[in-house]
Amino acid sequence: MSMQDLAASDVAEVTGIVRESATSFYHGMKILDIERRTAMYGIYAFCRKVDDIADDDDVPFAEKREALESWRRHIAALFAGNADDAITRVLRASAVEYRLREVDFIGVIDGMEMDAGEPIVAPPLPMLDLYCDRVASAVGRLSVCVFGDTSAAAQDVAYALGRALQLTNILRDVWEDAQRGRLYLPYEYLVQEYVPVTVAEALESPYLPAVCAKLADLAEKYFAQAEAAMRLCPRRAMRPAKLMAASYRPLLGILRASNFSYSEHRVSLPKYKKLLLAARLYLP
Repeated sequence: MSMQDLAASDVAEVTGIVRESATSFYHGMKILDIERRTAMYGIYAFCRKVDDIADDDDVPFAEKREALESWRRHIAALFAGNADDAITRVLRASAVEYRLREVDFIGVIDGMEMDAGEPIVAPPLPMLDLYCDRVASAVGRLSVCVFGDTSAAAQDVAYALGRALQLTNILRDVWEDAQRGRLYLPYEYLVQEYVPVTVAEALESPYLPAVCAKLADLAEKYFAQAEAAMRLCPRRAMRPAKLMAASYRPLLGILRASNFSYSEHRVSLPKYKKLLLAARLYLP
């Protein structure tokens, strides 16, 4: 099945999932032609489904693990040529059209399984890096292929930008994650700055901003690596990646300006800046 052969109802279903779940992603991907956009919506819909499984705190881990295992079977089946619903049919067509790899879909599921069990608290840096690779860079590896670049440089973009975006998410969501018993700040940074490695005590520590600043430095390093790799890729193929980087990187400056002062209010880029970024990147 090719992208052109997809039923309109399947395209509408995955588009609806994205429209209802992520307005900024829904509009941002309009920079792509309809077939590549549909592929990205299919990838997002898959990620949304497995993320919802991992994030459901009312479901026992055994049930969540089985639901994720079911998705592993769905992915194996679609790469064997069998797809039985809108999401898997879109993913099957996308995998054929854009040479997507099964291992990257499985990586995403593995990342969600990391989140599905006991809450992650103060992970060691290697564990945090593995988590970022699975939940973000694996998605990036799928995405750059859909964007139109399967080169080694594009894979470098996925590696670095995925980590940069996920670390920025972690810094933005410290308070929100803490309400669910999670603390993704790395163990090594906490210990170096004499911050307790328990959730409640870490949030109350006056030295927490120093930990966050270190993680922001790491995120900035990855943004710079991604930017350098993008310069080796076709400009048009990297436009969506540039849009994502431009939408997220300024959040680090906003967080620094507040000295990483967390509350119930989630940091975001002002709407007018989002519009300016989108307008600039839509230009030829």
